[in-house]
Amino acid sequence: MTFFARFPLPARRACALCPALLLFATAAGFSGCQKSKPLQNSRIVVDYWDKWTGFEADAIRAVVDDFNASQTRIFVNYTSMSQIDRKLMLSTAGGDPPDVAGVWSRVLPAYAENNALIPLERLAGENGITRDRYIDVYWRMCTYRDHLWALPSTPGSIGLIWNKKLFRDAGLDPDKPPRSIAELERFNQKLVKWRPDGRIQSIGHLPEEPGWYSNFWGYWFGGRLWDGKDRITANSPENVAAYQWLESYPERFGADNLLALHDGFGNFASAQNAFFTGRVAMVLQGPWIYNFIKNYAPPDFEWDVAPFPSVDPQRFKDVSLVESDVLVIPAGARHPREAFEFIKYVNSQGPMEKLCLGQLRFSPFRETSPSFISRNPNPHIDKFIALAKSPNAIYAPQLTTWAEYSADLANATGRVWRGSATAREALDAVQEREQSLLDKRNERWNANAVKLTSQWNNE
Repeated sequence: MTFFARFPLPARRACALCPALLLFATAAGFSGCQKSKPLQNSRIVVDYWDKWTGFEADAIRAVVDDFNASQTRIFVNYTSMSQIDRKLMLSTAGGDPPDVAGVWSRVLPAYAENNALIPLERLAGENGITRDRYIDVYWRMCTYRDHLWALPSTPGSIGLIWNKKLFRDAGLDPDKPPRSIAELERFNQKLVKWRPDGRIQSIGHLPEEPGWYSNFWGYWFGGRLWDGKDRITANSPENVAAYQWLESYPERFGADNLLALHDGFGNFASAQNAFFTGRVAMVLQGPWIYNFIKNYAPPDFEWDVAPFPSVDPQRFKDVSLVESDVLVIPAGARHPREAFEFIKYVNSQGPMEKLCLGQLRFSPFRETSPSFISRNPNPHIDKFIALAKSPNAIYAPQLTTWAEYSADLANATGRVWRGSATAREALDAVQEREQSLLDKRNERWNANAVKLTSQWNNE
């Protein structure tokens, strides 16, 4: 018996494009497929992995419990799984994946081209799930190479969050946030406070706090990170302009000053969070910030939400980066139809709203129940929904090389911030490396495209 013959067909095809992962999975203890697991009280057991912990895990457990109580044929067994993107790929390569997994939409291209997922358009069509129910950007994020690979669970969008008291203390209108990058910097000059020793005590805005979205600053300058096909655009004029804006911070405020300021910030999930202590007056954040404000900020903390300012608010209006947790069915899943029954349940209005309320998020659906907004404890949840519906809502490039590209951009940001490279130099280096890597990945795709698309079309 050959090595691949030990696996059922779905697992074999998932392994075919990732031999390195397959060898790693075998070494890690994933051998062939096991026999089906015992039924739970004569039900079909659907194993479900997701990455959530804490109150977010509690929210999905409540929905799982509701599903299990709603019928007697299927029992969903939920497991909270750390490092899920790595473990899911390994388990799929090893022929023993869960039936359902919760991942981030940004990983879908790599999973799809490694043939590690089951396309869902046929199951979605059979169950009456259509694009028009969803906020458009979240449906688009779930599709890749003309196939549907996932359905959304809890989405997010990000915007400018500001401390209204600090605005008021600086003589700024607390209800009027900056609308342009130029205005943001004028506000910055009014909000910055200096210590007697010449160090910065607090600042209006610091692009590297918390620094989670630094790879995407070019979008607020009208840039893109790729052309949507086969060209990387890291060093486009718009992206260079964004990195020159980053470059201006150490030039204006002093690299050592910024480093000392940042080193004095406390942990994000603590009362020492720089935004909660007033060390930074404006941040780029999503709806989850409400939970941290509730738990760690002072009781009288005043805050609001608006689109983060762009370089030209007329041309680039309401730009927002969006992401979504999504539900997928791995290749080799023992019970794909039962798995989709659960996904369908989560993607119905009542369960979806219960999950999103439990996780303090908003629904990915275009329409919600009349009381959904009023029941959401986040007082600004409607503004995050509006950002998600913006024509300028953007998301991570659908590239199989995104993990490498993202790391390269983060390195470029660090070089610019430290003054070891100019914006142009840093992005030219990213452009050269990432275009070469994408060209190689596209060659591999072209060699396998006919075979893969034929399999996907027949599933």
